[in-house]
Amino acid sequence: AVVATKGGLLRSPDGDWHRHGNPEYLQNAALCSLDRLDVDTIDLYQYHAPDPDVPIEESMQALADLVDRGLIRHVGVSNVSVEQLDRARDVVEIATVQNEYNVANRTHDDVLDVCEDEGIGFVPYFPLGGGDLGDKAAVLDDVAAVHDATRRQVALAWLLHRSPVTLPIP
Repeated sequence: AVVATKGGLLRSPDGDWHRHGNPEYLQNAALCSLDRLDVDTIDLYQYHAPDPDVPIEESMQALADLVDRGLIRHVGVSNVSVEQLDRARDVVEIATVQNEYNVANRTHDDVLDVCEDEGIGFVPYFPLGGGDLGDKAAVLDDVAAVHDATRRQVALAWLLHRSPVTLPIP
């Protein structure tokens, strides 16, 4: 089993989530995760989303320091562009990228292409579009009928076929 968790968001009293990439906050969040998970090392710690108020290099340096201390084995990033991924990779080795991606939402094709070229795992969230596959639903239904499958099975098969570095989390 590989234990993966994330940090870098704060929930406000009204229930909204806010990006929080302050290095001290990220390190504290990771330490709290170690305690809650009751492990000595987190296998994969992912940065939830770049904070527009904190350079991604500073956030990544905080996680790189935890790698150096043996508290995190691998670092991942989420919700990044190619440019942000490149900047993160200048600081620490990136094992995974977790961006929204599915057959109906291919906004991050460019990020997936970089991940494939560099051997970085790509973990698409909402791989089934949260149940809404938009204008692709009818085509998926047609393909599903031919293969005695469901729309969702075809959508997952498409993701797995799209790239060998894709690791969907349905």
